[in-house]
Amino acid sequence: MTLNLCVLTPNRIVWDSEVKEIILSTNSGQIGILPNHAPIATAIDIGILRIHLQDQWLTMALMGGFARIGNNKITVLVNDAEKGSDIDPQEAQQTLEVAEANLSKAEGKRQTIEANLALRRARTRVEAINMMS
Repeated sequence: MTLNLCVLTPNRIVWDSEVKEIILSTNSGQIGILPNHAPIATAIDIGILRIHLQDQWLTMALMGGFARIGNNKITVLVNDAEKGSDIDPQEAQQTLEVAEANLSKAEGKRQTIEANLALRRARTRVEAINMMS
């Protein structure tokens, strides 16, 4: 038995196919979803979506949003998403270093909050690559 996973951003469909299971980063921690999971709706944090296909796990960096689970269908609506395999490791590492530098020189509450969010997004992208290794 499988689940139908659909990951959508405002601009595109990132994923739309059958999977065996997923592990999703929610605002209250990670949850695993298997076939016949109880129906839920949950907020998604900036974090990693792990997708189990036949014999492999794939990763995807999610940038916050919502998920609805029910009747073996998972719909994930996020601000942005990138498959781990599509992320350039050098670019992701550079973005992380820039985000860390921007946080250290942030002044004021607004700049600090924005720099923290940018750092979380950058760390998630690097983590999505590292989980594939």
